[in-house]
Amino acid sequence: QVQLEESGGGLVQPGGSLNLTCVARGSGFSMIHMGWYRQTPGSEREVAAAFYATGMTIISNIGKGRFTISGDSAKNTVTLQMKSLKPEDTAVYYCRAYGSVSGTNNNYWGQGTEVTVAS
Repeated sequence: QVQLEESGGGLVQPGGSLNLTCVARGSGFSMIHMGWYRQTPGSEREVAAAFYATGMTIISNIGKGRFTISGDSAKNTVTLQMKSLKPEDTAVYYCRAYGSVSGTNNNYWGQGTEVTVAS
């Protein structure tokens, strides 16, 4: 069983910064990639950024120039650093981990952490 432990959400003023961290915990889990998605009521979940075990990172258009993602594949950990936050960044942010357990690849989601950007 793999569980994702998310932390770092909360309230931040416009223009502020916030870091979200996710740790995938589970015996034998080896990440292939991990990332952060976000979702607002009535909208589909959209990707913000992803970190690959190879070291490659992807930042989607919603975070270009403002978001950075880093990770540690040995620790199955990923951190999303968000700066210059805007009210429209308000959403529930979900961690996603895709990886292998005993040779079988699976997809896992965290429960979500709320980010509110407001003055």
